[in-house]
This record gives sequence, C-alpha cells and structure tokens, in this order.
Amino acid sequence: MPLSQPTVVLKFGSGILTRTDGVALDDSQFEALVEAVAGLHRSGAKPVIVSSGAAAAGMMAFGIKERPADLATLQACCAVGQTRLMHFYETLFRQYDLKVAQLLLTNADFATEERSRYVGDTLRQLLRFDDVIPIINENDSVAVEELKVGDNDTLSARLASLAGADLLVLLTSVPGLKDADDQLVPLVTDLAAASDLVRPGAGTFSVGGMATKLEAVRTAAAGGVRAVIADGRNPGQLGEIVAGGGTCTRFELLP
Repeated sequence: MPLSQPTVVLKFGSGILTRTDGVALDDSQFEALVEAVAGLHRSGAKPVIVSSGAAAAGMMAFGIKERPADLATLQACCAVGQTRLMHFYETLFRQYDLKVAQLLLTNADFATEERSRYVGDTLRQLLRFDDVIPIINENDSVAVEELKVGDNDTLSARLASLAGADLLVLLTSVPGLKDADDQLVPLVTDLAAASDLVRPGAGTFSVGGMATKLEAVRTAAAGGVRAVIADGRNPGQLGEIVAGGGTCTRFELLP
C-alpha cells in the first residue's frame, strides 16, 4: 500500500534535460518534468530533485558543441550553467507557488559522519516546509577528482539513503533495464543477474550509463531505499510510478 507522504528522490539525467537535436536545454521537457513534480507535491509526496544539466547549460551558453576535455573549461561551463539551470527551475516552479532550494555537494560532504549529518539535517529541514522543492547537484565548478562523488546516480542514491527516502526514481532516456531481446524487465530481484544485461554507452552529456545506475540501486538498497529506473521523457507517469505502477524497472532487493 503506497505511503501517504513518501519522500521521493528523483534523479534527472542530462539525457532527459537536453534536446536530442543539438546542444541546448529542452524547455518543453523542463516544463513537463516540473509539472509532474508539482503534481507529486500536490498529492502529498515530498519530492527531492537531483538534477544534472549544469555542464550542458554552460556549454550552450558558450556555444561549445562537445563536452570539454580539460577540467578548467568544464568547470567554467558548470559555473555558468548551474545558474541557468536553477533559473529554469525557479521560474517554472513559481507557476505552482513552489520555491526551490539549491544544495551543491562534493564527496567531502559525505566523508565523515558529522558532515553527512549536516547534509541530512539541512535536507530534512527543507522538507518540513510545505512549499519548497530541494534541487541538488554535485558542485562540479570546484570539485576535483578527490572531491567528486562521480555522477548524479551515485549522489542521488547516497542522498536517498541519508534522507531516509521511501523511493529513488532514476529518470533516464530509456524506459528501464532491457533483456537480451530488447524487452523491458519490469521487476529485478537479483542485481547480479541484472548486471549481465547491461550494455555499454552513455550520451553526449552523460557521465554514467546503466551500469552506474545499477550501482546506485545497490547503494540505495543498502540504505533501505527501494529504487526504480524509468523513462524521463514520459514524466506524466511519475505519479503512477510512485504509487507502484507505471512502465519502468522496479527493484525489490530489500530483505
């Protein structure tokens, strides 16, 4: 039976935030995602967004067509892009009388129990407000290798565990995990077997692929959080997914 006020961590990958025909954020996709999250909020859920897209937004601003190979240029793109990204969210959520709160994190924020507690306390306090949607990203404009979480799949899983979330929804550019016959796998109870189905590859702006998402599922499960992988290009089904339905791959790995 679905919980009446579930805390739901939603990870938006770059592949669902950018247009498929060029280097630009997809305005209509942002609108659809925000509408879906606002609907979840109206239903009583407590949504938390972990959003990629800063690098892509910055590349769009600078007219750069491919992800920069050098760290300084990439971080400059992220610094510019993060402000553009939050402006999108703030403008769109305002239509639903919702505020946004930005948290930018690095691996150091999870390095000790004390630092993790600070992050968890801040997030839980934000969720106590009725009209705030926390939006979280890795602090890519300053994070170097030893400070990086690595990708937002991992970040979302760690945050979901830290916040005691009820569900982690990894929204990506595919409807879920597919088997060898290219058919959707609706339920996974064995993560090792699921890993054998992974195909290599990531998008132009993406850091991780399906393998990274399965590792995030493992991290979430270790923290007592169930997870789902679903198509971010179909955000209208988000309410169904949280309620236990929808077209997706659902992971039931908890004892």
